[in-house]
Amino acid sequence: MIERIGNRIEALRSKLQRHLSSLESTGQMALLGGVVGILAAIMVILFRELVDAVQTSFLPAGNAENYEALTLLQQFLLPAIGGLVVGLLFQAVPARYRQVGVVHVMERLDHHQGHLPLPNGIMQFIGGAISIIFGHSLGREGPAIHLGAASGSTLGRFLSLPNSSTRTLLACGVAAAIGASFNTPLAGVILAMEVVLMEYTLASFIPLILAAVSATAVSRLFYGNIPAFTVPPVTLESLYELPYILIVGLCIGALAALFIYLLQYFSSVAKQRPIWMRMTLAGCAVGLCAMVVPAVMGIGYDTVDGAIAGQIGILLLLAIIIFKILATTAGLGLGLPGGLISPTLIIGACAGAAFGELAALLVPAGASSSPALYAIIGMVAMMGATLAAPLAALIALLELTSNAQVIFPGMVAIVGATLVSGQLFGKESVFIMLMRNRGLGYREDLRTQALQRSSVMRAVDTDVIPSPQQISHTTANQYLNRRPHWLVVTTEKGRSFALPAADLASALKASEQETIDLEAIPAQRRSCSSIDLRSSLQEALEQMQRSEVESLAVINPRSKPPRLIGLLTQARIEEYYRRPGTAPSH
Repeated sequence: MIERIGNRIEALRSKLQRHLSSLESTGQMALLGGVVGILAAIMVILFRELVDAVQTSFLPAGNAENYEALTLLQQFLLPAIGGLVVGLLFQAVPARYRQVGVVHVMERLDHHQGHLPLPNGIMQFIGGAISIIFGHSLGREGPAIHLGAASGSTLGRFLSLPNSSTRTLLACGVAAAIGASFNTPLAGVILAMEVVLMEYTLASFIPLILAAVSATAVSRLFYGNIPAFTVPPVTLESLYELPYILIVGLCIGALAALFIYLLQYFSSVAKQRPIWMRMTLAGCAVGLCAMVVPAVMGIGYDTVDGAIAGQIGILLLLAIIIFKILATTAGLGLGLPGGLISPTLIIGACAGAAFGELAALLVPAGASSSPALYAIIGMVAMMGATLAAPLAALIALLELTSNAQVIFPGMVAIVGATLVSGQLFGKESVFIMLMRNRGLGYREDLRTQALQRSSVMRAVDTDVIPSPQQISHTTANQYLNRRPHWLVVTTEKGRSFALPAADLASALKASEQETIDLEAIPAQRRSCSSIDLRSSLQEALEQMQRSEVESLAVINPRSKPPRLIGLLTQARIEEYYRRPGTAPSH
């Protein structure tokens, strides 16, 4: 009975693999994207509830953001001790399990076909929660993205899906995590494609949408349809403000470049130190900043609300900007496991609010827009410039405000900030910088992207027959009657090669011997090794180069014994890539 159930499950898996390897798999991937969205939302909610429950249990007045009410000594000791605790925790596990966060997700996506190890996800959950609880200047979305991506990757591997499909499910987890964290499903989709996948394709877009929608729906069921920030109705008072808004964007772009530079510096300065020492130093750095400006502690959504509401004076806004940048870049650069999107939103909101207060002082009353508009614009401009994701920032602006009137000035500020950070200061996406800082490249060329998201099953030639080296004349005729293109021959010494069926037909006409040695007959043989049917075409090309072979036998390793599916050659891969609609667009 158990064996029969197992065989049926395996048959369903194989059928799903074939569907998801075909060009018509968008429907199945969309459904799986919805499942990933639900799983990711559950993980995000569990993480958030754990952090909130512990924070409200010890912070004054049961307020999860009330680090400002702690004593001066507590404001230093809390993050310092937290850094030591997280450092000792990470020091105790093998080095391969210490990599967490968005950069780890991107590295596994680019170099490991989206296979995220489960222990790293556990370390992210525990380490991220401890770091935020102890008041470090970090956000929830970094751990949320890792946990969401791990949900998609785990589902893909559990179903033994092609690696190209697993990569898509990982991206679905990223979109779902952002949607559930900020109540911004569309921004989650765009951020996943603009920052993580770095491509826009129909095959990926539909599953990501359903993942973000399902995750946001679960989040709203749990928390209600409450926006991440309290945003009053705002509008641009005059077109004459646009030059000033452009200046705001340019200045925030310089802040973004400074943020990336400092993060790069702190990531390099103590690279050779033990991780427990680095994280303890990070905690001390956060504690010192908190003693000057307590508002840098924690996630800081209350600071954003205060900046938007105009409740923070201009001098305090400037102090928060300076010390938030220092606390965040030191903490993240020295290894604390948390997110950086929330800190950039806080820095941008305070910078925008400061410019709004300045505008109110320089022009007559009522002649300029409210500081709230500048705070909102500054928030998304800083995010767009730091992540090199202007479109995601613009969509976030629309979803956070539900106000189309802010799109026009927002575009001016976001473009200005992105150009200054990227073109004037030469700063790329903060996540790409962190990858390069770890000695990892991120392949952005269109050909690689197209091949990474395509399974070997999309280009494989299935008209093949497995064969031993020695066959009879009768067997050879039986093979040829099946009209194959290739024979995949395993020699007596265990080597493999691909033999064109046409060459076997020619040899049969020229020979009357009863036994035919397929390694000895005149033929244009192709050296061959094997590859898993779940692999991508990019993996296939890399394996051909690594093994110095001319073809790959695509096998299903879950069959008993492993079953030959077809043959893949470089010519077939090139032919697939040249088909209309296979190359990704930006």
